[in-house]
Amino acid sequence: MSLGPYASFIVTSYALVAAMVLFLIAWIALDYRRQQQRLRELEASGVVRRSARPAKETSSATETR
Repeated sequence: MSLGPYASFIVTSYALVAAMVLFLIAWIALDYRRQQQRLRELEASGVVRRSARPAKETSSATETR
């Protein structure tokens, strides 16, 4: 397979894109770990997620209208 006179440009471009994709994957993985650690710290300090709370009754809110 001959890439012609632009071989160095093509190979360099593909290498840079591959490096950037790997960098983004690593960044996302590290950020996920940081977010999980932060969430554990918040839950240990007593802060709870809204999704973990029981649902409020909506009938009282609609009766006041």
